[in-house]
Amino acid sequence: MEVAWQPSAEYLERSLLRSFLTRHGLHSYGELVSRAAEDIEWFTEKAVEALEIEWRTTPARVVDLSRGPAWPEWFPGGVINLTEQALDRHVRNHRDRLALVWEGEEGATRTFSYGELLAEVNRCAAGLQALGVRRGDRVGLYLPMIPEVAIALLAVARIGAIYTPIFSGFAAQAVASRLESCQAKVLVTADGYYRRGRLVNMKETADKAAEAVPSVEHVVVVHRTGQPVSWQAGSDVWWHELVAGQPTAVPAVPMAASDPFMIIYTSGTTGRPKGAVHSHTGFPLKAAIDMYFLFDIHPDDVVTWVTDMGWMMGPWVVLGGLIRGATVFMYDGTIDYPGPDRLWQLVERHRITSLGISPTVIRSLMPHGPAPVRQHDLGSLRTIGSTGEPWNPEAWWWTFEHVGGRRCPIINYSGGTEISGGILGCTTITPQKPCSFSGPAPGMAADVVDENAQPIRGEVGELVIRKPWLGMTMGFWQDPKRYEDTYWSRWPGVWVHGDWALVDEDGFWFLEGRSDDTMKVAGKRLGPAEVESAAAAHPDVVEAAAIGVPDPVKGEEPVVFVVLRPGSRRDGIENEIADTVAVGLGKAFRPAAVHVVSQLAHTRNGKILRRLMRAAYLGQAGGDISSLENPQALDEVRALGEAHHRPEA
Repeated sequence: MEVAWQPSAEYLERSLLRSFLTRHGLHSYGELVSRAAEDIEWFTEKAVEALEIEWRTTPARVVDLSRGPAWPEWFPGGVINLTEQALDRHVRNHRDRLALVWEGEEGATRTFSYGELLAEVNRCAAGLQALGVRRGDRVGLYLPMIPEVAIALLAVARIGAIYTPIFSGFAAQAVASRLESCQAKVLVTADGYYRRGRLVNMKETADKAAEAVPSVEHVVVVHRTGQPVSWQAGSDVWWHELVAGQPTAVPAVPMAASDPFMIIYTSGTTGRPKGAVHSHTGFPLKAAIDMYFLFDIHPDDVVTWVTDMGWMMGPWVVLGGLIRGATVFMYDGTIDYPGPDRLWQLVERHRITSLGISPTVIRSLMPHGPAPVRQHDLGSLRTIGSTGEPWNPEAWWWTFEHVGGRRCPIINYSGGTEISGGILGCTTITPQKPCSFSGPAPGMAADVVDENAQPIRGEVGELVIRKPWLGMTMGFWQDPKRYEDTYWSRWPGVWVHGDWALVDEDGFWFLEGRSDDTMKVAGKRLGPAEVESAAAAHPDVVEAAAIGVPDPVKGEEPVVFVVLRPGSRRDGIENEIADTVAVGLGKAFRPAAVHVVSQLAHTRNGKILRRLMRAAYLGQAGGDISSLENPQALDEVRALGEAHHRPEA
């Protein structure tokens, strides 16, 4: 595979990463990655200096590893509050710079300068204190992508409390399970939101969840749509009444560097989500460091991500963007409503410079062709971010050509909720191959290993991290054993992330899907991304998901689910797609079955949940499905599995 993009002089001259290399006598990105992996204290200290982080009390050292690699203490003795890094220090010098821009699906817009945002955060902080929220208390945020979700996040952190982000599309049981796990004292929600022009009643779901969790004393409600809602006198509070008359100056509570600010839940293979705990100097600084080194985010940038604040990329873009002093853009709505050009319209209207998407988002827009993109001036774009799942080449090239005009790098970025950002990434000063990563993000001692934890190159292996990093979770909330068992139990002192990866002969890195999604066909490990890319080479396939099913001869065989372009269904197309896979991968890997479906099971931020699709197809229990945006997709898969495996009469 050939290099598709090379950095221009403009990218090289602008690059914060390049300036960092020069400042520290380093000659290449690879040299930085190697030194950062070898000396995590040196890199972390220099990265925090580059961000110009201000301490209340300077830490005694960078990291204390006396409890072992699974339990590092970063910046022992340091005192800080993340909100002062995201707001106060910028307000002193750039009070009127835009901090937050918002647009709703119905077209409403709101803007906040850094000074205005700090004032709103302080009002909310004082309001929460008036409700009895104190240092260490937990507050659940079950909100759409509106300014109040960012304001509340910062307000909770400012008073030393801990917030839990909750996906705005969750049903009551999923909301309640998270509130119950962290014993939340307050839930912040909205009356509702707009989706494809219709009203969604959010308060009704919030009420059902709060009723099931005795620790919730108050429900704070943002007036978003004006639709009628039920009301519990004494416990329900309108947001606008809570913040009215509150002071615009509230001191940030001094916090130890390792004090938690967030418990963010991820879905597990059982019905019990995992609550990853993050500190004031973990998740926020890792987000800002990756924005600095990989995305080259400057204060004049406008950054956004197509996501929800319940997923890690929501708080990641808000906290990372504000710590970098940039402008964060938020959109509350559907990206193809009222027309397929809505996303590109947003880029043009708000002069977005860094746009984050998932490959699924692109695949959903590709059937409309490039015309909707060409209707808008996307000249403001400098980078296109991507996360959530591996690319297939067709979608990568479509984005590179039509969205970025072949001039913008695609910053492929992969890590996770427990990582606080990226394990792997691209940069604006290194070449790119389609679908690839430049390598590990600085500070990540990543490797690809075989079944004996030995490094391998040129073949698929397990993605691991050999040393702690700033931003790694401080464990799972009240469940340290589950954390150790999940990541540290396979090989001593090695974090096993659960992804298959490959490093090619030129040093480019590729992800091949989750290792628990991987199939072993006739003794060969096969990542689902390989099969899906081969299936997507068929001209009628919009997107695909591949799973492995048991086979008595081969061990496993691939089964592929495909979504077709409108109007392309015809007799025999399943065999055509299976043949396309066989041509791409070899006859031995021809799918046992190809099924045309109306949709794949995925989260709102585009991640395909193959584990759940496989369980449904095989008639097994799938565990936690709360992160699914479209659980009805599993019903279709389950029915196909029953029909395919049902013995003939």
